[in-house]
Amino acid sequence: MYQINFNNPIHIYFIGIGGISMSGLAEILLSKGFRVSGSDRAPSDLTRKLEEQGVTVYYGQREENITSDIDLVVYTSAIKPDNPELIATNKLGIASLTRAQLLGQMMRNYQTPIAVSGTHGKTTTTSMISQILLENDEDPTLSIGGIYKPIGGNIRVGSSDRFVTEACEYTNSFLSFYPKISIILNIEEDHLDFFKDINDIRNSFHEFARLLPDDGTLIINGDIERCEEITADLSCKIVTYGSSRDCDYYPSSITYDESGCPSFHLMRRDGKEEVFSLRVPGEHNVYNAIAAIALADLLGISYDVTAKALLHYGGTDRRFEYKGKINGFTIIDDYAHHPTEIKATLLAAKNYPHRTTWCVFQPHTYTRTKAFMSDFAQALSLADEVILADIYAAREKDTLGISSQTLQAEIEKLGHRCYYFPTFEEIQNFLLTNCTKDDLLITMGAGDVVKIGENLLRR
Repeated sequence: MYQINFNNPIHIYFIGIGGISMSGLAEILLSKGFRVSGSDRAPSDLTRKLEEQGVTVYYGQREENITSDIDLVVYTSAIKPDNPELIATNKLGIASLTRAQLLGQMMRNYQTPIAVSGTHGKTTTTSMISQILLENDEDPTLSIGGIYKPIGGNIRVGSSDRFVTEACEYTNSFLSFYPKISIILNIEEDHLDFFKDINDIRNSFHEFARLLPDDGTLIINGDIERCEEITADLSCKIVTYGSSRDCDYYPSSITYDESGCPSFHLMRRDGKEEVFSLRVPGEHNVYNAIAAIALADLLGISYDVTAKALLHYGGTDRRFEYKGKINGFTIIDDYAHHPTEIKATLLAAKNYPHRTTWCVFQPHTYTRTKAFMSDFAQALSLADEVILADIYAAREKDTLGISSQTLQAEIEKLGHRCYYFPTFEEIQNFLLTNCTKDDLLITMGAGDVVKIGENLLRR
């Protein structure tokens, strides 16, 4: 594998530079004196930001974009072998790394690299940790999988030895990392276009945990089924959190304010008890916060700083994000695209002030929709009214013979009314006619469903 000498900056080209992670890595390298260029399908806020910093971005991926002055090409798992830029890279004999391999090499430059993993909650927990570190007057480098307003984007370049990043299991990318501290929030079935089954996924998380050195620490959710199988042969320190008194950290006395935001008593194995309040809704965020608290304790950050930081944390883009009001009803947007995430978001909404909950869901990928068809139907039925948009294909082609209408039929089999419209325009018109004062509209999914709420607010 090609090894980067970070003391000798070179020219690095990113295929897919506009991705949330790729753009962040490009920005970090820019700050280290590297020359950066790349390509993407279309302009975006992220590519425009890079261009403002002097990065050359090509729109459209073509063979001629790869020139002999490029020293290294970086690409994501979404790039297929027939990509013209990847073909040109190989033809010219230019070295290449995956995004995960690059990120892993970058982690080695920091004394305390921290990796946040799990099927759900990575972006929120990473952002909570970021808030705590920043309010403790530290100067960390941060790589977040969403837009975090306090840092004006998804990346922050710091000068300290602390580096915090999300660690995604898809295509086993996190196995290229070199963490000193790792967090495992949860382990569930997902990405079944790559993994064979839940046991395959569990094995990957086990291998991820084994990356930790003897003097490292794993913070893990003790509620994970057969958690001991993930931790059994580890030589590092292990810290557990969860709902059980058997965990090192667990909550009690969870209450909610008028906006559905929780407060809770944090209980420790040693009997110490502290109170925390959050400004983001839902019980799932209690556990995200506890993972962040466990890390803060490990780093020696005081209760006062941690408690204030969590109270100040206002969320990241597309995580139960308030978008605005129109005609007296409230619009929230959420990235949930897995049944567990949908359930957590809709349960959080029950504590939010509203009359009727409308959920506009855009399924994400055909394989995920097929794999969790029944689970999607059950989770979405927690909303009072459900509207489906077409499946967002992302990296896939429609080869499975399913559609959003298949999911609609599954929801209706449960005795729950469900609407389907093939265009955003039709959905928007339906909502304007049927949503009334004090209703709560949640646009939900990992695709471009956010545009529906934004379009409504522009009318």
